[in-house]
Amino acid sequence: MPVPDFANNNLYLFVRDAHSELTPNKTQQVTLIVAACYIVAIAILWHVPYLSVIIYPFKLLTVGLHEMSHAVMGVLTCAHIHSIELDPDEGGSTRMSGGIPWITLPAGYLGSTFIGAALIACGFDTDASKVASLVLAVFFLLTLWWARREWMTWLLILGMSGLIILFWFVKGGVALRFFILFIGVMSDLYCLWDIIDDTIERKVNGSDASAFAQICGCCPSQVWGVIWLLEAICLFAAGIIVGLVAFKESSTQQESDATHFLPVPGEPNPNMALSLAPMSLLNLALSVATSGLFLLQA
Repeated sequence: MPVPDFANNNLYLFVRDAHSELTPNKTQQVTLIVAACYIVAIAILWHVPYLSVIIYPFKLLTVGLHEMSHAVMGVLTCAHIHSIELDPDEGGSTRMSGGIPWITLPAGYLGSTFIGAALIACGFDTDASKVASLVLAVFFLLTLWWARREWMTWLLILGMSGLIILFWFVKGGVALRFFILFIGVMSDLYCLWDIIDDTIERKVNGSDASAFAQICGCCPSQVWGVIWLLEAICLFAAGIIVGLVAFKESSTQQESDATHFLPVPGEPNPNMALSLAPMSLLNLALSVATSGLFLLQA
């Protein structure tokens, strides 16, 4: 009787390859440790009086991502966006007319969780973090357009844009990578906590889940809260898995690649055709701020 060759079995090869892809290298191990430290630090700062002010701006940023997710999905379903408002008490609202409510309502939690997961994945690689910061810049512009009369939103967006530009200059973008990772972790943790707090532990009549439950009529808001929580956890995990699989470069290789892609002015750049200096981004940010003054007056 022939002995089966398990080494060439398709299932064995698949499991072996999956194990190899998901096993973090030294650079990825550092990233995972930093992300774990972020989780612990955020959890502590979240509940300690007076210290919570440290992460207050990032809480508002995640609220902004939540509201912008409502607005973007509203645009995609042909809604008219009237405004986005951020509240000093870490609340927010998106005023729109039209659209498809059963799509736009869950988009706040799930959309901001997806953005957080994408930022976590990009936080494993310097070049990917640079791309993520440019995508965030587009989100910031959209948020400013819909919230152009909200001074708090302007202060928040300009402050975050300044931090992104500042960290871009530190060690060729390494600091930017960990900053993007922090925003991703913060966004996902805030979404998870908000879903639990507003929809599962206590029923908030003005929450997205309550409005969604009224539209569907088949399940209470707590049930939808649990469903959204499970989906958010899956997205959180997916961000980490994608980061582990997609970005296997060592820190040395990432540093070398960063000199070719959107480099810091003054660093060696053998391929100028692919470069876009952060100073140009700074000039662009100043131009946007100047244009914003006209929007506020409009």
